[in-house]
Amino acid sequence: MRLPATDPRRPTVFTVAAEASFADAIAVELVRRYAGDPLGLASGRILLPNARAVRTLTEAFVRVSGNGLLLPRLIPVGDPALGDRIGGAFEQPGGDPIPPAVDPLTRQAELALAIQARQETGPAECWRLAAELARTLDQLLVEEVPVASVRDLRPEDADLAEHHARALQSLAILLDDWPRRLAALGRIDLAERRNLLLRATARRWKADPPPGFTVAAGITTAAPAIAELLAVIARMPQGTVILPGLAPTAHLPDDQWHALGRVGEEGPKPEPTHPQFHLKLLLERISVNRAEVDPWPTARDPSLARLNLARRSRVAARALTAAAFSHEWSALPFRERSLTGVRLAILPDPAAEAMAIALALREAIVGPGRRAALVTPDRLLARRVAAQLHRWGITADDSAGTPLSMMPPGSLLLGMIEAAADHLSPVALLGLLGHPLVGEGEARGPLRDDVRTLDLALRGPRPPAGIKGLDRAIAAARTKGAADAWQRLRPRGQAVAGLLETPLSLAILAGRLRDAAANLAGDGLWSGPAGRAAADLLAGLEASPSCAAFGLREEDAAPLLRDLLDGQAIRPPFGQHPRIQILGLLEARLLRTDLMVLGGLNEGSWPAAPSPDPWLAPRIRRALGLPGSETRIGLAAHDFAGLLCAPQVLLTRSRRDARSPTVSSRLLLRLQALTGGLPRHRRLERLALALDEPAGRETPVNRPRPRPPVAERPRLIRVTDLDRLKADPYSFYAKAMLKLMPLSPLGAEQDAKWRGILVHRLFETWHEEDQCAPAQLLPRARTLLDAEDIHPLLRSLWGPRLLDAIARLAEIETTNQAAGRRPAGAEVDGETVIGGIRLIGRADRIDRLPDGSLAILDYKTGKPPAKKQVEAGFALQLGLLGIIAEAGGFKDLKGTPGALEYWSLAKQDKGDARGYVQAMPGPGGLLDAAQEHFCTAAARWLTGDEPFTAKLQPRFAVGDDYDQLMRLEEWLGRD
Repeated sequence: MRLPATDPRRPTVFTVAAEASFADAIAVELVRRYAGDPLGLASGRILLPNARAVRTLTEAFVRVSGNGLLLPRLIPVGDPALGDRIGGAFEQPGGDPIPPAVDPLTRQAELALAIQARQETGPAECWRLAAELARTLDQLLVEEVPVASVRDLRPEDADLAEHHARALQSLAILLDDWPRRLAALGRIDLAERRNLLLRATARRWKADPPPGFTVAAGITTAAPAIAELLAVIARMPQGTVILPGLAPTAHLPDDQWHALGRVGEEGPKPEPTHPQFHLKLLLERISVNRAEVDPWPTARDPSLARLNLARRSRVAARALTAAAFSHEWSALPFRERSLTGVRLAILPDPAAEAMAIALALREAIVGPGRRAALVTPDRLLARRVAAQLHRWGITADDSAGTPLSMMPPGSLLLGMIEAAADHLSPVALLGLLGHPLVGEGEARGPLRDDVRTLDLALRGPRPPAGIKGLDRAIAAARTKGAADAWQRLRPRGQAVAGLLETPLSLAILAGRLRDAAANLAGDGLWSGPAGRAAADLLAGLEASPSCAAFGLREEDAAPLLRDLLDGQAIRPPFGQHPRIQILGLLEARLLRTDLMVLGGLNEGSWPAAPSPDPWLAPRIRRALGLPGSETRIGLAAHDFAGLLCAPQVLLTRSRRDARSPTVSSRLLLRLQALTGGLPRHRRLERLALALDEPAGRETPVNRPRPRPPVAERPRLIRVTDLDRLKADPYSFYAKAMLKLMPLSPLGAEQDAKWRGILVHRLFETWHEEDQCAPAQLLPRARTLLDAEDIHPLLRSLWGPRLLDAIARLAEIETTNQAAGRRPAGAEVDGETVIGGIRLIGRADRIDRLPDGSLAILDYKTGKPPAKKQVEAGFALQLGLLGIIAEAGGFKDLKGTPGALEYWSLAKQDKGDARGYVQAMPGPGGLLDAAQEHFCTAAARWLTGDEPFTAKLQPRFAVGDDYDQLMRLEEWLGRD
């Protein structure tokens, strides 16, 4: 859309040079012009792009004035409450009132409902598609593309892929239905309302300009409604339009300016990736020639004269010129290709890059009044830098704020949903109960003690789902005080358990979250900026009829809530450092600092990778006249060129990210190509890598060999620990002397160890309650597998194998009892003293043989020890139990060992049948070998002074529980 220049008066359009601080230049000049009139500034108005620009210009006025100052009205044209911000100035007197805008949450819920009615897609995906559809709809409204244009497009004409064709058809239907739904709600879209307000104001001001001055500053969007208003302001008696960084002819000759093309007209193909294209488009739409744009008066800083920032701006403009003119670089003299005051730091990874940026920012503010800023589109890098600055007690002023999902109230709400969706699994529940907002205040200490007790009680495989499963798990736990702790914590778990019960909608979920959060954290949760934002979000969801109609599934609640919380940015009102800022590209173009750090200069960040539009294919966007993704490249290039004109500039990038090597930004590559290579900031690169390095040379530890005094060594050992003592003496030392016992993880897998405990418990119950009746063993195994705490996958995969083995062992038991063998005891404890060392052990089962001797059984879910292992002096547990039996150490079970047997549930080496008995040959010989090895080991480590060497015989070492304690990886292979 072009506006004819009917007004003979020359338009008043200025540009602030890229090397000047945009906000400061405007503030200085306006204060100078109206210094003689105390109400001069207050009588005017300044239109700005958004609320961040309002804050930036306000701070600039404060810096310039030094004292009290009545500011002009600052109006962000991108503000959702545009009509409220300017009062009656944007309303058309005597005209029809403009309907209110639809609430954003209501609009997204309505669009999601419409998508859900037409696509077989889950609620969370419908919500995401609704957000994309809202963005597409806003772009159509901002560019004033009629809905009929979308409806009239034919997919076959554009040669679209099938999925793009389906999306276009769905979009046309939705855009037809949406106006009818808005009419039923009595609302209009926010973008449409803004267009109506802007056009009404343009008509009013054209006919009757407002009193006082009117300035439109920093607005670069060429949307038709905004362009119409800017065209009127430029021709008002006291109107002024100020553009940032419009390239003069000296930086961008006329032939290159005209080569940028014109949208919608014949001529050169448009160059939307050029940093000046969007400004050229805006000037065309407000019917202003570049020659009519005057430079805005700016004060010159003598201290910066040596930097010659104007020349740097010229070099940056040439570096980013169109590809068709880059051949002219070779003819430029060296002086016109060098950049004084710009340095480059290349770091190995994002963590080192964040450290380098934090160091540069910290060093830059050493002088009085000096300011520094980081500008990056990479939010992860920005958060890393902010975290690194905290080591010096610096809280950077981050203009983008922090997502509500990363603030304590938001993370509490997410933790509640995740705990409910995971059916109160121990990991999710304990993570929620340990949240810093739960039990805040005097009750926090006792609550933390209860959470620690519950943590110990729930170690091991995950209990059955829900409150009842936790009740049974706590009742069966042996942790002291677990039952009492659970009774105190149970109401909080109960409050979360019902969050996702049916019926469930977005509004119902919001109400349940509010009630449950009050139960967990009290009213203190809703205090502070983050708490108030969370309360407003839940209240908005709960009050919206559209959200009440949007049904949810249990698995969709957590991702949908995270999406909602991510969309809320929280910016603390105070407490940030006054001289260190973290800025986005839009607000960075409005100011200058002593040091400007441009971070994350990798392709995909500068410029940002375009996000695919699921509704409109690129060629459809071009056909409709919508800006393509390449327009963002031009905007990023414009900001990059302007930011290079700060007094001192540091460019940073990392060679790789968390996944793969990175590629330099195309903007940086062009700058490098023109200048022949930017000077590297080697000192900063080295400091960033050396800051957290240890002061001295790293000295790896040697293999640990503790040698405690003989008098302090244990005089007790279990039969199962002899292998640990011989193969890995250090592990025995850690367990027996340091009393360090490994904890099972929370929600652990039902692994082989757990299955072994389960099978031992099965045989013990079978012995105690059924007296080893063979017919009862298989039914008990089936009952065991039907228990709720058995994972369905384990029941399916392990169950059939277990039942086969149990059936085979039941047959063996029948044969044994028919031969006169009788069970005598199960899980029998015994002990004896050998050479001053107390040997204790527990036999899984002991039978009385027909001849009166004893048979000692050991149950195995896997295979019994191999013959080579026994011959090497390991796996002698049965032999040691035989020694205890021979010494009469098993209470009332007296007799000599007549048989030592392993009852295995595994397959034999030959055949596919599961379940067999492996008898150890020559019990007497095994007992002698066990006695000999035990006495030798005891004489070396228990009654002797031999050191407890780590991993003495790694091949036979038992487990890896103490590998970290012994720092295995530091000396393994070196010692």
